[in-house]
This record gives sequence, structure tokens and C-alpha cells, in this order.
Amino acid sequence: MQSTPILKRISFLLLPATALAVASIVVVGVLRGPEPTGSEPAGREPARPAAAKPSDAIARYQRTLRDAPADHATWAALGAAYVQQARITGDPAFYPKAEGALRRSLRLAATGNHPAMIGMATLANARHEFTDAVRWGERAERIDPSSPQLYGALNDAYTQLGDYRAATAAVARMNDLGPGVAAYTRASYELEMHGDNAGARRVLRQALEDAYTPSDIAYCRYHLGELALHAGHLDEAARQYRAARTADPAYVPALQGLAKTQALHGDLTAAIKSYGDVVSRVPQPQYLAEYIELLRAAGRTGAAAAQQRLLLAERKLMTDNGVVDDLGASEYAADTGDAAGALRHARAEWARRRSVLVADALAWALHLNGHDRQALRHAEQATRLGWRNAQFYRHRADIHTALGDRAAARRDRATAHRINPHLDPRLPAIGRAS
Repeated sequence: MQSTPILKRISFLLLPATALAVASIVVVGVLRGPEPTGSEPAGREPARPAAAKPSDAIARYQRTLRDAPADHATWAALGAAYVQQARITGDPAFYPKAEGALRRSLRLAATGNHPAMIGMATLANARHEFTDAVRWGERAERIDPSSPQLYGALNDAYTQLGDYRAATAAVARMNDLGPGVAAYTRASYELEMHGDNAGARRVLRQALEDAYTPSDIAYCRYHLGELALHAGHLDEAARQYRAARTADPAYVPALQGLAKTQALHGDLTAAIKSYGDVVSRVPQPQYLAEYIELLRAAGRTGAAAAQQRLLLAERKLMTDNGVVDDLGASEYAADTGDAAGALRHARAEWARRRSVLVADALAWALHLNGHDRQALRHAEQATRLGWRNAQFYRHRADIHTALGDRAAARRDRATAHRINPHLDPRLPAIGRAS
């Protein structure tokens, strides 16, 4: 595990809660899927109950704007609420609405419109336009460097771009300004990426202690489940996912998590049934890709083909609404035997950003196309943070095998098995940590 002064200071998060109130805590993180629905949108919006749904906020802001159409602050808040609604529902059609509202706010107040700039950064992150997110975030920072949401957006963007030093600094500042669930969950992810799973769990439990809305509790429980799942602790993972569902029955990722544990336990029938429920609620590409994988594993090729048509339609919908996801496209192509497509998409993503996840996808795509010396260089980049990601090591083992280095291949396979003995190479999408 790599260690830095910033990472060492995360140990402050393990202090009792009373000490935490006065400690200067530094935490780090990245996008971990949808944010808790109770978290505040970017900027300083009008006050609202912490548990308010984005759909309720949208309706309220629209009513305000009918009476005050030149209220730039409410236009910015409306844009942020649209982004959150897109994340919750998986419907990218909310992103153009968000952009329209945010740009309207900027037209009404072009100078010093900090909330709208943070909103644009958050929107750019949601669309995977991370360079644009940095541009908007740094522009907002020059005006008012006092918003924790600003540094959350910057951290998300820097991490996805592979600029881990800048990501660390951003969330350090975020926690100085406003420690809480959003900061702690990012801290947990930072520790996980740097190989400290025990620390990641402890910080997530701190986040859980601070969480009080059902959605925040479910979010924390889900990520505790993810940590357990990718460490091979399937029963603990299932327990956390069930606790997430108890906290918020509408929280779809918890059902997806349970479906993954069913699949890795070998109960494809139950897993397929659960995934059918998941994609009927939120037909996002990741869930569809996992569902298709299970259907194929069960020999249900007709059903898999039907879901693939839906996946292609969803990808087109995402693209039409400004979302760029060559990483997901590369992983799906690799999982389904399209080596050329996997490499094309991975190279496109690598041209935009250099995160360890993209490095792994490119390494694997290069391997599938027979370019193993290049693949090894990228596989080394994928493991550079010390993340205990079994799939990274399994991929590198296969690359070493192709290059004739059997000893290195054995070491990497043993490492992958120690990290997660339940990793199933026949179900790569189900076992993928992100």
C-alpha cells in the first residue's frame, strides 16, 4: 500500500466522534456511483429538508421560477436537482434539462455565479466529461473557495482523470469545510484504492454513524457491502445489502448487490430473477451488461439478445444526452468477445483520462488483441496505487502468461485469489470493482 502524509492523516477518522468534532480531518475520494439522495446539490440553494426528493425540489423550484423567472439562484438549484434526479432514475434525459437551467442561471448572472459553476462541474462529471468538470470547478474556486460541494466535484473529476495528488488535495479541503457522509465515503474510497480495506471499512462505518436519512444509510450500507464482496466475504456483503434495502427499499443498487452475491454463490436462477427486477426499475448500461452476462451463463441466449438490444438503445440514449462512456463500452466488448471493439473504446477513453480503471481496461484490451508487451505496461499502471482489486491482478497474470513469464503469472494469480477467492473469470462484469 502506498502511504502519503495525507493518507496517514485519515487515521484521524478513527478517533471517537467527540474528538472528530475538533480534529482537522483530511479525507479523499471519488465518484462511487450515485451520491446519497439526501446530499446537497452543488452551490448554495434555498433551504430544504435534508430528506427531500429531487423530484419534489424540482417541482418547488419550477413554481418559484414561474413567479420569479429572473431568479438566477433558483435556476442554478433547479439544474443541480435535475442532475441528482438523473443519477437516481438512470434517465439521462434530465442532463440537457440541467444544462439548460444552469446556462440560464449563468446568462442571468454571468459574473460570480458560483452555484451555477459548481452545478456545471457536477453535470460534467455525470456526463463523464471530467476535463470540463475541472475547468468549471477551478473557475468556481477562483471566485469562492468555501464550498465543500465544489471540492467534492473537483475530487471526483481529478480522480477519474487519474490526477490523484490533486484529488487528495480537493477532498482534504472538502472535509475541512464540511465533514460528513459525502466526505467520509470519499475517504473510504481513497483508502480502498490505496490498499487499506480495513481503514476503508472503518471510515464507512463513521459515515454510517453520521447518516440519518434512509438514502444516506442505504448508500453507506451498500458500499460496505461492496467492500465485503470484492474481498470475497459474500455473506457479509449480502448482510450489508439487505440492511441497505431495509433502510431504503427503493435503493436499487442494494438489490443489484444482492443479485451479485447470488450469482457468485452459483444461484444463477435467483440472480437472474433479481437482475430482472433491477433493470425493470433502472435499465442503466452497467446493470444490463451484468444481466446479459448471467443470461448467457445460464444458456438463455434469446433473452440475452433481447437485453442486448435494450443495452444498445440505452447507450444511444446516453450518447444522445451528452454522456461519454467508452470505458463501459470497452469492458462490455471485452466481456462479450469483441476484442477489436474493446481496444477501440479503451484507446478512446485513455486519450481522455488516465485513471487506474482505464489503465486496466486498456491493458486487457491490448492483451485480447495480442499486444502483450504494451498490455503489461498498462497493467503495471493499473496496480500502481496498491488497490486490492483482484481483477487487476488476474488480468496481469494472463498477460504474464502470454509473455511466457510463468513465475510472475503464478504470483499474480495467487494475489488475486488471496484478495477475492470468489472472483469468477466466467462472470467478469459481476466481479468488477469500480
